Amino acid sequence: MTPIAESAQGDHRATYREVLAEPRFRLLFTTRTVAITAGALRITTFSVLVFAATGSALLSALAFGIGFLPQLFGSLLLGSLADRLPPRSLIAGGYALECTAALLLALVRMPIAVSLGVVALVALATPVFSGASSRLVAQWLEGDAYVLGRSLNNIAGSGAQLFGLALGGAAVAVLGPHRALAVSAALYLGCALAIRIRLPRLRPEESGGTPGSARGDCGAVRASLHGAGLLLRGHTVRRLMLAQWLPPAFVAGAEGLIVAYAGERHFAPGRYAVLMGCLPVGMLVGDLLVGRLLRPPARERLVVPLIVLMGLPLVGFAAEPGVCVSSCLLLLCGFGFAYGLGLQRPFHDALPEDGQGQAFGLLGSGSMTLQGIGPACFGSVAAGIGTRGAIALAGIAAVLTAGWILTWHPPAPARRTI
Repeated sequence: MTPIAESAQGDHRATYREVLAEPRFRLLFTTRTVAITAGALRITTFSVLVFAATGSALLSALAFGIGFLPQLFGSLLLGSLADRLPPRSLIAGGYALECTAALLLALVRMPIAVSLGVVALVALATPVFSGASSRLVAQWLEGDAYVLGRSLNNIAGSGAQLFGLALGGAAVAVLGPHRALAVSAALYLGCALAIRIRLPRLRPEESGGTPGSARGDCGAVRASLHGAGLLLRGHTVRRLMLAQWLPPAFVAGAEGLIVAYAGERHFAPGRYAVLMGCLPVGMLVGDLLVGRLLRPPARERLVVPLIVLMGLPLVGFAAEPGVCVSSCLLLLCGFGFAYGLGLQRPFHDALPEDGQGQAFGLLGSGSMTLQGIGPACFGSVAAGIGTRGAIALAGIAAVLTAGWILTWHPPAPARRTI
């Protein structure tokens, strides 16, 4: 038994139907799914627009990823706002900001550097309103319902991202990039209006936030840096964050080499797309089965085995498998992502009551950042030891992370204030 399982409190197994019966969660879940679709549509279209204007593959790639790295800085510098501002205004304002950025890209002819700056500035605010939304979900869903709520968000998020990327390609082909960006803006506007109209205005005691005075009169940046420092210095919170950051980052590093691997193995044209689709399919199946069929203690006991399941199939790429075997290995790897469900409740229980919004924002932004760094790191490794060796090394790193988690001692009682 891993130490994680010892944090379980009861073994009641919730259902997805129970989770979706909560109307406020249903609203946040729906708008988040639509917003992820809009974001993937915007990213794809903006990348196409930049490439058409410059002919530069580097700038096109930068346009695709410019919204990821700034999120970490936003979480560190502004993350405390997720706990200090009214959540309805914050979430609606975040979607309105995304809408404005998409409209600017669609309607205003700006230099490429300015366009990239607009996307980067919006990304700075993303952890703030996403952290506020996650804090409300943690407040309204208790016990195993909270874990399944996170599972639903993962499933819908993966599906919405895939749909948004596909929709981006179709929209650009039919409407052109500028009108496709306008479609993205309309989706964001719908999310902002839905939150503003349908999410009730919460009193301070209902929203669970901490007003600015509760943390002193220091500014948002100082309070955010102080809060992030306390979170990362806390032994239990820090290692639970690392456990949720590292395995996906290693897998992202391997995923970034799939196209090169398919090319080196001389797979038929288009086969790399099949391989790339296997990971998200495995993730969807894993979240559904582990979330629906297993009780909370079982999920928490399976954290280490599921991380091993993420890593070992990647090690199999050292044998240079063909398309069918590679597809099966990547499906198994994707299934292992369900390990995160076993960490949701321990992580939530370890958080201070007055810093949950910032903690959720930091968790998401750190994960996005490391998943952006992973492909660059393992791509550099592949230049020295080859693609198959780099993919296998990513799998070994994930397995070693599982071994590290296995050494954990039972967590000490969490501090409840920041």
